[in-house]
Amino acid sequence: MNFDKITDRRGTHCAKWDMMEPLYGVAPDDGLAMWVADTDFEVPEVVSARLREMADHGIYGYANLESDYKAAIQWWMEHRHGWQVDADAIFTTTGLVNGVGLCLDTFTEAGDGIVLFTPVYHAFAKVIRLAGREVVECPMVVQDGRYTMDFAAYDAQMTGREKMVILCSPHNPGGRVWTRDELQAVAAFCKRHDLLLISDEIHHDLVFGGARHIPMSLAAPEISDRLIMLTAPSKTFNFAGLHTGQVILPDEGLRAQFRRRMLAIYLQGNSAGETATIAAYSPEGVAYVEALVPYLDGNRRLFDAAVNAIPGLKSMELQSTYLAWVDFSGTGMSREEFTRRVEQGARIAANHGTTFGSGGESCLRFNLGTQRARVQEACERLTQAFADLQ
Repeated sequence: MNFDKITDRRGTHCAKWDMMEPLYGVAPDDGLAMWVADTDFEVPEVVSARLREMADHGIYGYANLESDYKAAIQWWMEHRHGWQVDADAIFTTTGLVNGVGLCLDTFTEAGDGIVLFTPVYHAFAKVIRLAGREVVECPMVVQDGRYTMDFAAYDAQMTGREKMVILCSPHNPGGRVWTRDELQAVAAFCKRHDLLLISDEIHHDLVFGGARHIPMSLAAPEISDRLIMLTAPSKTFNFAGLHTGQVILPDEGLRAQFRRRMLAIYLQGNSAGETATIAAYSPEGVAYVEALVPYLDGNRRLFDAAVNAIPGLKSMELQSTYLAWVDFSGTGMSREEFTRRVEQGARIAANHGTTFGSGGESCLRFNLGTQRARVQEACERLTQAFADLQ
C-alpha cells in the first residue's frame, strides 16, 4: 500500500474537504483539511475488490451476510486483541454515534445524567443533549504530558442521577491508551455508583510506541453485566461512509433489552458495510494495518517535532489514533487569535477544542491521517504562522 500517494477528494462530496470552507473559512483549493476523523488513504485492495464484485453483480436486494460478517468480527477481535466474542453478542448499527444514541434510548431515561471524561469526542455530548439527557463532565487532569482520571474528584461529583458513563478507549482527542489499572479504576467507579459503561473502542487497531490496547471486556470482566462495547472497522480501514459499527453486549440481559429496541425500530445493517467488514477483517486486512500504523507513527513524529519547536505550542504525545491534540495556552494568545492564525494564516482547518468539552478551550485537534507531504506542509505553514514567537 502506497500511503504517500496523493489523493484528491475535492469535489467528491467529501465532508472533510468540501465542507471546510463554509465551516472554517479555509478554501479547499489552497487549504489543508485536518478536521474530520477519516483519512485520505485508499481502502485496502481486498475491500475495493469485494465491493467491485458486489457492484458488478448488479442486484442489490436483501442480503443475508450475518454468518460470515459475525465470523469475521470474531476472528479479528481474537486474532488482533485476544478477545473472544460470542456471535450472539454482536449487534450492527449505522456507525458508532448511532450506536451511542441507541444505547441511550434503550438503557436510560430523559433527564438521566451521562458521565463523560472531558475533553472527549464531541459527538457524545451532542447526542446526549439531543436525547434529553444531561451531560455530566468529569474533567481529566494532565499529568506528565498525558491525560489521567481523578476518581476522588469524580466520586464527589456524583449525585445519584447519573446512569451511564461513556469511555473513549483509546482516547480521542488525547490519544491515550489506558492501562489495565486505569480501566479497572473506571470499572470500579461504575460499580460504586451503579452506572452502565459504554466503552467506545473504535481506534483500538491504531496503537504506537509499544502501548497495548486492552479491551474493557478483558480488563474488567467482573462488570460484564453493565458493560457495552462499541467497535467498528471504519477508522482502521477508512470506510466511515459505509456507516457500519458494532454494539457488543457480553450480558444476556442487556442483549435482550437491546434486541427488543432494535426490532422495534427495525434497524439492520447495510450489505455494503457488512461486505467491506468481511473483506477488511482478514489476513489481507492485517497486512494493511501493519503497514498503516508505522506510517501514522511517522506522521505523528514529524508533526510533534515541528509543533513542539514553536514556543508556546505543545502537541500531546499520541499513543493511539491519528488525531493530534495541540495546546496553544503557552502562547498567551486568546482562543480567537491562535485559531485565526491556524485558519487564516496557515490555511488549515482543524477541530476547535471547545467542542470537546471542559479542558479543550486552549486546544485544536489536527488529523494526521493524510499523506506525509501534507503533514510536512502543515508543519511548515504552522511554523510560519507563529514565526513571530521564535
